[in-house]
Amino acid sequence: MEKQDGRDTGEVGFDDPWYDALASGWGELDSTGAPAPAVPPARREHEDRARGAADIYLEVQRSAAFQEVRGRYRRFVVPGVIVFFTWYVGYVVTATTAPGLMARPVAGAVNVALLAGLGQFLTTFLFTWAYARHARLRRDRAALDLRWDTQELTRSARGGEL
Repeated sequence: MEKQDGRDTGEVGFDDPWYDALASGWGELDSTGAPAPAVPPARREHEDRARGAADIYLEVQRSAAFQEVRGRYRRFVVPGVIVFFTWYVGYVVTATTAPGLMARPVAGAVNVALLAGLGQFLTTFLFTWAYARHARLRRDRAALDLRWDTQELTRSARGGEL
């Protein structure tokens, strides 16, 4: 809560540049019964701090380390999504256009469709495991380092305030 002349004004200051101010205050009334403003008024020093934090976030986003983390993410996810989507659509198309192939028995009551359907579940778990492993080995440490650096920069921009 903001303090003005030693009194609590009831206003909240937001230092987070990613805060969605448009979502606050919808349908709420202020003390006079009029609709409250969508963005709570902030003191000048809070605007300066938010602007400084926004600049820091943009600087980090443009950094080579951030771009490397995003690149590693994209290099894994884009091919993975393409392979999985192709496998899924291939299963659906084959099931509708070649029912004879899908009905072909493999072993007893087990047919090609059943094996392909179980393969869908298996590949879902396989991709989940591979994604978690890739994140743990290739991105998590670098992302945590970026987060730590960003927090240190924003802390110093606020003057050491917690």
